[in-house]
Amino acid sequence: MASSVPTAPRRHREPRRRAAELPGRTRRGRRRLAPGARPGGPDPPLRPARSAVVVLVDGLGANALAARAGHARFLTATKKRLRSGFPTTTAAALTTLTTGRPPGTHGVVGYSGWDPDRQRVMNLLSGWDDEVPAGWLRSETLFTVADGLGVEPVVVAPGRYRSSGMTANVLGGARFVSADTVPARVDAAIEATASGRQLVYLYVPELDSIGHKHGWQSDRWTAALELVDAEVSRLAARVGPDVGVLVTADHGVLDVPPEANVSLDPDLLTDVVGVAGDPRCRQLTVAPGTDVPDLVEAFRASLGKRAIVASRDEAVAAGWFGVVASEVLPRIGDVLLVARGSWAFNDDRDVRAGTEPGRMVGQHGAMSDDELLVPLRLAGAFAQR
Repeated sequence: MASSVPTAPRRHREPRRRAAELPGRTRRGRRRLAPGARPGGPDPPLRPARSAVVVLVDGLGANALAARAGHARFLTATKKRLRSGFPTTTAAALTTLTTGRPPGTHGVVGYSGWDPDRQRVMNLLSGWDDEVPAGWLRSETLFTVADGLGVEPVVVAPGRYRSSGMTANVLGGARFVSADTVPARVDAAIEATASGRQLVYLYVPELDSIGHKHGWQSDRWTAALELVDAEVSRLAARVGPDVGVLVTADHGVLDVPPEANVSLDPDLLTDVVGVAGDPRCRQLTVAPGTDVPDLVEAFRASLGKRAIVASRDEAVAAGWFGVVASEVLPRIGDVLLVARGSWAFNDDRDVRAGTEPGRMVGQHGAMSDDELLVPLRLAGAFAQR
């Protein structure tokens, strides 16, 4: 059974160029290397800078960006890429970015996850105010570390995120600056880095929101990309020469056609007590006494080549979540359904007869290159000369 489960998301290989990758482990246990790194040695560091601005463009996949390269000349001036972690969803990936730890260590294992103490599914993106218990996040943020090193941490984001529980936890330790448009956020980052030492996190949620509703292949997504490209170009030109700029994303995106948004067989969900995660990466928690191997085989027979189906034990052994702490283990579903191709899996048991269930166009969460590969654009003091 384990032979059908791939190890941690495969390396991306291009015909003549290997993509830059986040530190991790290959299936043989060796460290992944960024371009220019020596085998057995450290990855080449960023160039020294007085301050740094990290621009996180939510949902900007490297493949989608490459397909719209003519609309984003600044962002596509280099071909550097990073590989996001699994699952490719904001709650998990953003927490990895701000803690430097994988989901199996920091504890945010997906868009939503199972609370083993209260026996329920929690929203790990928007549920920090009233669903997620205190202490759920197991790792300190880089903002807290920066503050201890004499570097002022600053978060620049839309004002609606200022008082959210996720901001208090995953972005904890930073001064929050509200700016509701992309140009206003760029202005705020320029002002914040005018003097002193700062680590600025600039969040751009617009592309992800448009992608979910209209798809990344829509004209609206392309127009938003043009604006983001122009503004990060302006940021790079306006910050001081001793300020580094790094632009990347938390995950990519692919468009799911209506016919690929399928309903899970309700008979297979009889013993399932919790359905967590994204439609492209379902995590199913089952009732005590359920025969998990049998359920895994049943889902494999039902979904066929449309999904990678794995038990929690198989997923953990394959390294999908990185090093998994014992406290985090029961937060992961007993059975995982990871979509292949452009499929997505929905639990429609509560949809009333005669009504049309809500579906997103742009989706993410699984292991395809469209979801895993994200751009890396270095500018300012970080620019490679």
